[in-house]
Amino acid sequence: MYTLETNNDLEKSIQDLEQTIAANKQKLAGLRRQLLGVEVLDYEFETHSGTISLSQLFGDKDELILVSNMGKSCRYCTLWGDNYNGIASPLADRAGFAVASPDSVEDQQAFAESRGWKFRMVSHAHNSWGKDEGFAIEGRGFGPGVVTYSKESDGKIYRHARAGFGPGDNFCNMWDFVDMLPTGVGDWMPKYDY
Repeated sequence: MYTLETNNDLEKSIQDLEQTIAANKQKLAGLRRQLLGVEVLDYEFETHSGTISLSQLFGDKDELILVSNMGKSCRYCTLWGDNYNGIASPLADRAGFAVASPDSVEDQQAFAESRGWKFRMVSHAHNSWGKDEGFAIEGRGFGPGVVTYSKESDGKIYRHARAGFGPGDNFCNMWDFVDMLPTGVGDWMPKYDY
């Protein structure tokens, strides 16, 4: 075990690193805001109530956050989805928010209901959105991540920032909590039932 003095030194090092990470996250956010928008198609997605366009996903907002989820076959994507439930309403207050997966609409709806998900889901099974936005993985389907968009008054849609997801990323708060445990994540993996 450590002495109190060792703990104090380690805690100071942790605080310094946390401040550096916070500053770097602000720098990253600033760089993302500098990205020039790239015009994209007004893709058509499928929902349980019919077709919806990318432009309609904005709702009454000028900006949109659209998550790429691998679908019900991925336990990690399920963990991220479970996390969105708590932030979906605040996110939707700030910008349009939806989750897209390659699953069929029927599979999406049944899976979302089984998880108690309350956010909007759309299927990109029959469009090129996932491939065009860089989420296609050769021979493995689609990877997880997020893309942000803006919609101009002339109706044009622009992609701005995007990021991939993976264990330990900043898009699932579970990792930060578990990383604070003495043994960290260890061999723990997400499950469909807890």
